[in-house]
Amino acid sequence: MRWRNPRGTILLEALVGLLLLSAAAVTIVGAITGGLANEGRLHDRERQTERADRLLAGLTLLSRRDLDRRIGASPAGEFVVVVTRPEPTLYRMTISPDAAPDVELLTTVVYRADESR
Repeated sequence: MRWRNPRGTILLEALVGLLLLSAAAVTIVGAITGGLANEGRLHDRERQTERADRLLAGLTLLSRRDLDRRIGASPAGEFVVVVTRPEPTLYRMTISPDAAPDVELLTTVVYRADESR
């Protein structure tokens, strides 16, 4: 069977090809946009973790007496610091975001000798 108008067939094929190409382009642009948004969120999270790390490093330098005074939860700028003493010579320090105090960004345990001995 012969087509009477091959031009119309070629035009239809070209339109279908452009439609498929456009759909692929939209998908790629969506993936790139999502990737850039994720990169921004990860960058913000990394900066927040760096700030929390500096705060935690400062806390690890405190003496036993200073750590005893800080036992419990206390605000520290954009963070909440929780200091506990699970053992007489161990102090557990946790840094959480102020907006989500149940999320622990960083945690460490330090040893401080008993000064009374």
